Amino acid sequence: MLSTIRNRLIVIGLLVLTSIFYLFPRTITNRERGPDGVMRDVAVTRVPLKRGLDLQGGMHLGLELDQSTKVSDDVSRDIDLAITVLRKRVDEFGVTEPLIQKVGSDRIVVELAGISDPARAKAIVQKSAFLEFRITDKTAGLEKALPAMDRVLRGLGVQGGETTSDAPSAASAVQQLLGGDSSATTDSTLAAAETGPAVLSGLIQLAGNGTPGEYMVPEATFPRVDSMLNVPEVKRLMPRGVELLWANQPIAVGVDSYRFLYAVEDRAIIDGGSLTDARAQLDPLTNGPIVIFTLDRSGGRRFGVETSRHINDFMAIVLDGRVQGRPPVIQGRIDRNGQITLGNRSLQEAQDLALTLKAGALPIPLQIVEERQVGPSLGQDSIRAGITAGIAGTIIVVLVMLVYYRRSGGLAVLALGFYLLFTLGALSMLGATLTLPGLAGLVLSVGIAVDANVLIFERIREELLRGKSVPLSVEEGFKHAMTAIVDSNVSTVLTALFLFQFGTGPVKGFAVTLIVGIIASLITAVFVTRTFFQIWLQRRPALNTLSI
Repeated sequence: MLSTIRNRLIVIGLLVLTSIFYLFPRTITNRERGPDGVMRDVAVTRVPLKRGLDLQGGMHLGLELDQSTKVSDDVSRDIDLAITVLRKRVDEFGVTEPLIQKVGSDRIVVELAGISDPARAKAIVQKSAFLEFRITDKTAGLEKALPAMDRVLRGLGVQGGETTSDAPSAASAVQQLLGGDSSATTDSTLAAAETGPAVLSGLIQLAGNGTPGEYMVPEATFPRVDSMLNVPEVKRLMPRGVELLWANQPIAVGVDSYRFLYAVEDRAIIDGGSLTDARAQLDPLTNGPIVIFTLDRSGGRRFGVETSRHINDFMAIVLDGRVQGRPPVIQGRIDRNGQITLGNRSLQEAQDLALTLKAGALPIPLQIVEERQVGPSLGQDSIRAGITAGIAGTIIVVLVMLVYYRRSGGLAVLALGFYLLFTLGALSMLGATLTLPGLAGLVLSVGIAVDANVLIFERIREELLRGKSVPLSVEEGFKHAMTAIVDSNVSTVLTALFLFQFGTGPVKGFAVTLIVGIIASLITAVFVTRTFFQIWLQRRPALNTLSI
């Protein structure tokens, strides 16, 4: 089929057109789910050659396990699990060719190229995304424990407000921290609070249509209240099976801002380990952002059993130890599907939450120990340096081929132009990311491309010295050089495959470019250059000598 010049030119033309097609930006249509959950066609502009962190700038992060939390005995295993979760999150985030690798035994390096919102990227990387569903406490455990908490705090020297000698008892330190203004009794904290002027301004348990176990604190006193409730002697007074959790953000009540505090069961009815899917969309009723989630079969069964046992109870949705929004009431059995309401948060925050939930929770929180921004100017300098080196190397190769092999060298140089086109087109088709080491691999493969021509030309020269005709010498030269060409290129490809398998991001970029370049060089040296020779000899049938 490829014995005729016409067929060979058709193949070369198809390769050229394919390479040009992939080297031009083009708009493709993807089927994606919109914020409202409806599938739509979305136009996406495809960039022909993506650039890595060293060429277009971006973010470099060094992460380690947060030692303030409980770290397991197998740190290396925790790091490996964290890398798996991070890869899922970054892939969903849409960063092209991110570098996520383990350095040593206790550090993770994350490199994100072309990041336009570093703060958002850091939040997604660090977020634990540990999801739980807990039932709010119906036993009024916090109110019953407040008098004992008050005594402990006063014993530690904490004063919540002014005292008077004629008052039956001074206002409770905890209650005043929580905003109450009343005298405490062991029977009922709220009943005593009603005698003071600041009824329901601090510690409030909603009655009637309120949520059991829900309290609110003035936002200004939130940090102090939190520190008081975390005093070890105070924490020991909490009823067994009850835990206090804060809301994720303050809520405006009238002109004041309050932080809600929830007493919830310390046992989760289910956690995010059973979650299989999560997506953000807008609530059709409130137009606010929500996250729709789906559980696996076993998780759905457990969730169904637990929610059926707690009908008319309130269920707090807890993410990373913070309650998300007001706890909804369980009105019926919930199986595999549910939703998280995010209140006044943005749709982008809902999308980030869905992304982290879908990717899974980190085994142990991560802290950033190194952060470095690579600016676009450094990337431009790298591009200029790489292009300068590539042009200089190519010019030297071209001069050597033209001076030493004359007209035959000119045919090899012409084929070298096709080699560069085929290599860049193949890299674009594969969606590879071009890095500075990748540019080095490209320059190196230019030398490899002409190396095959050198082997062929030397074999042709030997055949001419034996007295054979020019057409026969060319035929024999290509035929006998083939073994050496394949041997040298296969050895180089095997080396590059090892670099790709065991190397890190920059080394992998070098290996990919080198492998693609070698394949393209084989095509140009063996196929394209031979086609040029055939055209030349067809036009000069009486040629007695060859400029080689």
